[in-house]
Amino acid sequence: MSFERYGGPDFETIGFPLSVSSPRVTAAAPFPYAGLLALAGVGFVAVTGELLPTGLLPQMARDLGVGLSTAGYLVTIFAATVVVATTPLSALTRRYPRKQLLVVILLIMAAANFAAALAPTYAFLVGARILGGLALGLCWAVVAAYPAHLVPAQQLGKSVAFTSGGVTAAFVLGVPISTAVGNASSWRVAFTAIGVVAVLLAAILVALLPPIRHLVERKAGEEEVRFRREPSLKPVLLLCAVILVLLAGQNAFYTYIASWLTEVSTFGMDSVALVLFLYGGAGIIGLAAAGYAADRFPRRGFAAAVLIVIAAVGTLIAAAGNTGVVLAAIVVWGAAFGGLPAMIQTRMLRTASARIRDLAAALQATAFNIGIASGALLGGLLLDNVGLSLLPVALIVLMAAVLVLAVATDVISGRRERLRLTVG
Repeated sequence: MSFERYGGPDFETIGFPLSVSSPRVTAAAPFPYAGLLALAGVGFVAVTGELLPTGLLPQMARDLGVGLSTAGYLVTIFAATVVVATTPLSALTRRYPRKQLLVVILLIMAAANFAAALAPTYAFLVGARILGGLALGLCWAVVAAYPAHLVPAQQLGKSVAFTSGGVTAAFVLGVPISTAVGNASSWRVAFTAIGVVAVLLAAILVALLPPIRHLVERKAGEEEVRFRREPSLKPVLLLCAVILVLLAGQNAFYTYIASWLTEVSTFGMDSVALVLFLYGGAGIIGLAAAGYAADRFPRRGFAAAVLIVIAAVGTLIAAAGNTGVVLAAIVVWGAAFGGLPAMIQTRMLRTASARIRDLAAALQATAFNIGIASGALLGGLLLDNVGLSLLPVALIVLMAAVLVLAVATDVISGRRERLRLTVG
């Protein structure tokens, strides 16, 4: 059976029972636009809050009396907290209703952003970011698995692309607008604003998000499968490796994009918000394409998007002094990268069995944030020791590694599937 051709395995056919505590979703059921829109809102708040320092690093560094790379480590600290906390928190809250848990998570995010806005020192701000990271880690573990409980397998690509629209909106609107607000007033006002949005979204979730019964119970007489013997675990871990390297490459450069634009390229600080807006807006195109590609040709679509990112960033290196070319390359980069997370999340949901779907979501969130943290850290080290000009080179090298890992994952997953069919 080819995942490329059929869009993923039938879990019941290969021995992975669907949740008996959740009603079966069918292709005939209405597409849950309202619920997915609410999940998209969660992604918007989460990503805007996580990346909010990106466009405001110079201002935050000056206000707090720290270096630029030290301010950049706020992204690393946030992501590192997610890495450490996601899987344990997911296990501790495994039996809690998902909808109610998301509401609580959003309120904690709001509190973390309000605390950041009031931070008198860098150390206090670090504490606020750690609190936000704890909430975000659990948030991704819940949100990543939610669409699989709302739609049938053949609509996963569409539903994940829809919910990922919130992440894209964060790049299109959240980060650029918060950057503009911060530059017009202060970075503290930007943190306050995203905290208010989180509180409002918590109320929207109560009204729009359908509750789910997410726990998978064993059928009568069915033996429990040991964690280490779970057939879909190895492919899930391989996909996590792809995610980690992908996000590390992206964030080694993107975390410091404001400084690159103003110091290596020809842009003024007042133009950074517009450039980030164009980058995020282009991501809408990539996300729309991802919804189509993830359900029809996920592997080739993923590889093509990575190659386009490499070409676009290579153009930035070659034409850093040409404003028009840089803008065009950033738009292409944004469009290509915009669909990659949705494509790989769709594949993760199709690869993980129903038994480990929540675990896979937690591992995916961990991999994403290891990538974000290590990327921001790598970028900071390169910035201090080599300079801004090498950051896009690091992105290109790591994106090439993503292609190698993705091919290896396809080969191993294909062998496992052929073996299963032979044994069957």
